[in-house]
Amino acid sequence: MVGVRSNNGWVIWLSLLLALLLSIGPMPSFMEIGRPLWLALFLTYWTLALPHRVGMTTAWMLGLAEDVLYGSLLGQNALILALITFLVLTLHQRLRMFPVWQQCLVLLVVFGLAQLVQLWLNALTGNRPPTLVFLLPALVSALLWPWVYAALRGTSRRLNVN
Repeated sequence: MVGVRSNNGWVIWLSLLLALLLSIGPMPSFMEIGRPLWLALFLTYWTLALPHRVGMTTAWMLGLAEDVLYGSLLGQNALILALITFLVLTLHQRLRMFPVWQQCLVLLVVFGLAQLVQLWLNALTGNRPPTLVFLLPALVSALLWPWVYAALRGTSRRLNVN
């Protein structure tokens, strides 16, 4: 039996572009400290769903794009997204078996580690004083995971992305 090949790879790139736009979109100033890691969330979903199509190279390229958009040190976000993708790929088989609430807990740790690495890099460059409030985006992102997962899973199934 010959499998039907889908040409809906554009959905992946469109969703990642949407995540980039959400990452730089305006928010009220009091909510800025807890801005979700949109690109990390979307990249995590596509890495779990299609590890043969989205991986370390995609994460590195999107991280460089995020560095340019934020005006941050070139390679900083690329390193962070590559770290997240590496950890998700390493835990890929286990994460797919977990229910969504357990995935939230694992992703809280993964995003927390990434935020701590980013805090360390910011402290080395003198951009930001070290504070643990910097972990708030990891918590917000982990809490948003079920909705991001459901939305992207529904979209990928409806459009037959494989």
